Amino acid sequence: MMIFRPRAPQRRVIALALATLPSPLLATEAPDPGRDIVVTAQKQANSEQSPATTASVTAAQIDTVINGPGIEDALKYLPSLLVRKRNIGDQQAPLATRTSGVGASARSLIYADGALLSALIGNNNSSASPRWALVSPQEVDRIDVLYGPFSAAYPGNSIGAVVNITTRLPDKLEGTVTSSVNVQTFDQYATAKTLPGYEIGGTIGDRFGPLAFFASARHVTNDSQPLAYTTATRVTAPGATQTTGGFDDFNRTDTPIRVLGAGGFEHQGQDFFKVKAALDVTSAIRLTYVGGLFLNQTESSAETYLSSAAGAPVYAGNLAIGGFGYAVPASSFANNVYRTDQRHWSHSLSATGSTGPVDWQVIGTLFDFAKDSQRIAGTALPGALSGGAGTITRLDGTGWSTVDAKAAWHGGGHILSVGYHHDRYTLASNRYATSDWRTGQPGALTLAAAGRTQTDALWVQDAWTIAEPLTLTIGGRQEWWRASNGSNFSASPAFLVNQPSRSTPRFSPKASLRWAPAVNWAITASFGAAYRFPTVTELYQAITTGPSITSPNPTLRPERALSEELAAQYGGQANYVRLSLFSEALSDALLSQSAPLVPGSTTLYSYVQNVDRVRTRGIELAVVQTNLLSGFDLSGSLTLIDPRITADTAFPDAIGKRPPQLPLRKATIVATWHPARVVALTAAVRFATRSFGTINNVDSNPNTYQGFGGYAVVDLRAVFRVNPQWQMAFGVDNVGNDKYFLFHPFPQRSFSAELTYRL
Repeated sequence: MMIFRPRAPQRRVIALALATLPSPLLATEAPDPGRDIVVTAQKQANSEQSPATTASVTAAQIDTVINGPGIEDALKYLPSLLVRKRNIGDQQAPLATRTSGVGASARSLIYADGALLSALIGNNNSSASPRWALVSPQEVDRIDVLYGPFSAAYPGNSIGAVVNITTRLPDKLEGTVTSSVNVQTFDQYATAKTLPGYEIGGTIGDRFGPLAFFASARHVTNDSQPLAYTTATRVTAPGATQTTGGFDDFNRTDTPIRVLGAGGFEHQGQDFFKVKAALDVTSAIRLTYVGGLFLNQTESSAETYLSSAAGAPVYAGNLAIGGFGYAVPASSFANNVYRTDQRHWSHSLSATGSTGPVDWQVIGTLFDFAKDSQRIAGTALPGALSGGAGTITRLDGTGWSTVDAKAAWHGGGHILSVGYHHDRYTLASNRYATSDWRTGQPGALTLAAAGRTQTDALWVQDAWTIAEPLTLTIGGRQEWWRASNGSNFSASPAFLVNQPSRSTPRFSPKASLRWAPAVNWAITASFGAAYRFPTVTELYQAITTGPSITSPNPTLRPERALSEELAAQYGGQANYVRLSLFSEALSDALLSQSAPLVPGSTTLYSYVQNVDRVRTRGIELAVVQTNLLSGFDLSGSLTLIDPRITADTAFPDAIGKRPPQLPLRKATIVATWHPARVVALTAAVRFATRSFGTINNVDSNPNTYQGFGGYAVVDLRAVFRVNPQWQMAFGVDNVGNDKYFLFHPFPQRSFSAELTYRL
């Protein structure tokens, strides 16, 4: 177990974090800012002042256990969590929690040193996925997850979980160079490929008196498995073009289909640059700046399984295959051929200090889509591979900014915290026609969506030690939300509307009572109300629905969560067992469902609406046993839930059904053996049952493209610390080569090797 003794400025930073964002690092008494704090390499899963159940992973554990170059991989064995990472370099990797699926990215929060990584411009698994790449894995000290909306310090997006990533600053010259290779073997239908991925990165840091400095750079190149399959259903008229190839299968509603080919083979080239500097202005005040630059160039291709009688590849047309007819439009393959070019900037500036019994922090962040374009082919392949008409979609100007100010007073058995929050999210989405999708200039504007949301909030929270075994934490958060500047445009069909501005206030109370009846025992009951306001994309992102166009719903109401948890834990920091019973009732839940666009119409379309009520109950068991046997560590979790849609006026067919993307059972097991001080061998299992992709659960076949199947994945990792400077690691993910879908086909067996040098 590692122990370090922080300097005076570090002590104040830690004390502030403990006071305003209660965590298991807290001791029974509030720490005295004038004396040293001993922080161990592991944290207790619950604590006297924490208003929520927590789970944690340290830098040493990440290094020992996790295969993968991204910081998002560090969460994959924590209880109830899933990061939907489809491949190395995937920028669409949202977090799923106990009560929310992978399409609900706005129901969780991810922070790095107080700076927001969550992209709350939307609530989806594409453009609204967290910006994980802004954290270098080599700078992480630990990651802590708070489950549920039980802390007043966080907005209602904490309904599912809050992920706090803590990074470190150097006290002396340090540096790393890391290189890794990952090779996936993928074999499904007629696609059989060996897919390599590479990463090389370096960090450097030092301290010069009151100034600490850290910089990192990484480059990632990767080839992904297909992210989509092109399919077609049979038509009554026989096809005109005799064609061979493809595979008979069933789609997720068990309708017979023909699998015609694969697409979304992404070749990614990404660069990440980060600089971090901290200046101790005085012994009590620290200024910190963090800047990041993300560059991404991705090119996607497609392959057909079809060929003509002459042996030429076939991509579209009125086809005759095996005696049946199939109408295949040009877009079936062309939509999976695209180029993405991104340049995103991130900035944060914070001031942290301590004055007597008061600790405080002010932090501002800015994230800017300086350049974000996607070019998509619009004509039939193979001609489109060399150019031709298409579209260009730009998100330039989209982004967000936040400001948080908070302070905590320690005294008289209380830790009283107060804070102010401000955020602004801006959407600027424009789609243009172009005569050459590869290199042509934007032509006429064909589709546009724009808008802005803003939230201001005041919050207060008090952790009161009533008596030695009892701690009561109560708080409340008052929020003022506003949506404005919304507009939608379409060239064909002609559509232009300026959406009305809206504003609404909401108040969210919180309460938690912790009872420690005996040594190593803790029982905590928590309650929290939370409002998750509609995102700017949910309100204003335009959608095309056949002959008409509309915005999803600019009058969406915020969803309200009433969450409860009863947790009992036995054990200390390195060895504990925790059992949690939790419940969540969502009113006006924001889900995509089918309903008429025009009142009285019988034609249904799918778009985001308020669902009257969704109820989820569950139980979670977490076990951590360090050195269970000599040199042997074991941890694991089991989550069982019962989610139901209990009221839905707009779509009664969904009543009694399960919300999308929520498996009823999840489990993880991680076992690590240290046969020698410099060797660590790990075996891990990730398990989940099937879930549904539709709100009325009509997708009865989960083991196909666009289905949400169950999986049981075994991962292996071996780490060899050759000497204090050199380390090697080898791993295999998905040892059993489980072929499963979470809408997209997920990675099959993958081999990895890493080499790290440390100064």
